[in-house]
Amino acid sequence: MFIEAIRHDRILVAFALIGVAAVSWLYLLAGAGMDMQPMQHGAMTMHPQIPDWNISYMLVMFAMWWVMMIAMMLPSAAPMILVFAAANTKAATSRSAAVPTSIFAAGYLLVWGGFSMLATLLQWGLSSARLLDPMMQTNSNLLAAGLLISAGAYQFSPLKSACLRHCRGPVQFISQYWQSGRIGALKMGFLHGTFCLGCCWFLMALLFYGGVMNLLWIGGLALYVLVEKLAPRGDILGKITGAGLLIWGLSLLWPLISNAI
Repeated sequence: MFIEAIRHDRILVAFALIGVAAVSWLYLLAGAGMDMQPMQHGAMTMHPQIPDWNISYMLVMFAMWWVMMIAMMLPSAAPMILVFAAANTKAATSRSAAVPTSIFAAGYLLVWGGFSMLATLLQWGLSSARLLDPMMQTNSNLLAAGLLISAGAYQFSPLKSACLRHCRGPVQFISQYWQSGRIGALKMGFLHGTFCLGCCWFLMALLFYGGVMNLLWIGGLALYVLVEKLAPRGDILGKITGAGLLIWGLSLLWPLISNAI
């Protein structure tokens, strides 16, 4: 009976995750609430003027960032959420773990909501400094090099390794940080989201390099995060990617240094 309950809850949660991720991607494909033109080479085209950063526009940007984070990060969090659902089914006195699992997922997404607010403020600052073009892609080679080098270096940091280890070990995370009840589910989801943010925040900052509304770039980063977290040697892939990002960034930085000498 427990096995049947676990299977039922995992199927229910899996369909819910697929539905939320699909709706999020459709929202991005539809233009994320902005005045967008059809895609060209994987990127949406916008009107070429600098946007007026009022409250309404900031809310649209915040919604865009948060939905984009849901679309990009929820698939890679699915194994953790499914393991939590199975563990909660075993531990719960009720027949279904759907409610605590939903709360766990909400805690996870709240973390990315906080990141989305910070990203929106950073976008505002960069846009005001004329460091972003209308596609929300940096037009500064120095900033581009800084983003790539920083992201590459972070791939080798102990913090990145520790956070990735938690993200890659759902069973270990559940056993180490288990808390019962709905408040416990919220805390666990928030903690897992924090580890996930610590693992991926520099990679998400690369959206300012490739274009915040470049759907090919968004999809590529999402696929990379998924592989890094779920592939058998994803940690090794992270180091290889870090080396590649460092070389890429230095290749952009070197002409600037040469011209300055």
